[in-house]
Amino acid sequence: MKFLKESSRINPFTFNRMLFVWIGIGLISGVLASGYWILLEGATEILGIFEGWQVIPVMTISGLLAGLLIKVLGDPGEMSMMVDNIRFRNGKLDPKNNASMLLSSLLCVGSGGSLGPEAPLVQITGSVSSLIGRLLRLQRVERRSMAIAGMASGFTALFGAPIGGSLFAVEILHHRQVVEYREALLPAFVSSCASYLVFAALVHIGLGPTWFFPQVEITLGDSLFALAVAPAGVLAGWAFIYLTGYFRQLARDTDLPIYLQMAIGGLVLGVFSYYFPITRYFGHEEINQLLHSNYSSSRLLAIAGVKIFAISITVTSGWRGGFIIPLLFVGTALGLLVHT
Repeated sequence: MKFLKESSRINPFTFNRMLFVWIGIGLISGVLASGYWILLEGATEILGIFEGWQVIPVMTISGLLAGLLIKVLGDPGEMSMMVDNIRFRNGKLDPKNNASMLLSSLLCVGSGGSLGPEAPLVQITGSVSSLIGRLLRLQRVERRSMAIAGMASGFTALFGAPIGGSLFAVEILHHRQVVEYREALLPAFVSSCASYLVFAALVHIGLGPTWFFPQVEITLGDSLFALAVAPAGVLAGWAFIYLTGYFRQLARDTDLPIYLQMAIGGLVLGVFSYYFPITRYFGHEEINQLLHSNYSSSRLLAIAGVKIFAISITVTSGWRGGFIIPLLFVGTALGLLVHT
């Protein structure tokens, strides 16, 4: 009887008021992520009707309008600013620029820019979660955990992986020591689970893989194939880093207003999309097109190269979004290239 009494007691560490706060953060983040995704699908459907040569003026105008929104509503910042705020301001993320990030990213991603919705989504969910932590007058460590939990909820809603989203949200804060913010892992995981349940219910995405890879039988010889793919990925990564640094410096030297800079970026992206339609958008649907198409080796190399250029130009010209999924597209093209 004594054993039953002890085992029936509620563990105060795992079952307290913070558990409900974490769940609440996840539910709110799930609603925010669902709303953003639905709006993005609508923007993509509207702007996606323009094809062929029409993508050039459409993407140029979209860049111009997004730049004007940022000029009027304020600079929403970048992921690096969020990381600095969590590390040096105890998780204080300001949601006042969410309107700028929301509207500008919908134009940038929806018109066909080579950046995905992950960065805007994470910024919105993370900043709202940080605000909730401040309204509840939580301690500094708890406020920081709330911000990280909100970020993890945003990642999880998009990628459908609560554990992966939680670990990734913590990992981007410190690339050498993932356990630096280990106190945020449990809040991030609980919030992520709640967020994904809401997102899956509201968006009706169903359960299943996003990308459909053909089934293959793995043999020991496939390790040689992996050794061939790895250097290709390294070279692509170096190319991306170099091009991004070069175009970023070029943007500083020209010192154009943000709306002109983004309009020029849109013009270049439109030209790329005209000649290489599969490089338009951030890769969510296009990866499946790559997997089930029969491109030649030269065409795959061209697609991968153009996409790297497109991602770098999108990042440095001021267009909003994240480059996780676009780089997965590049990796897919390179893997198929090595395979052929």
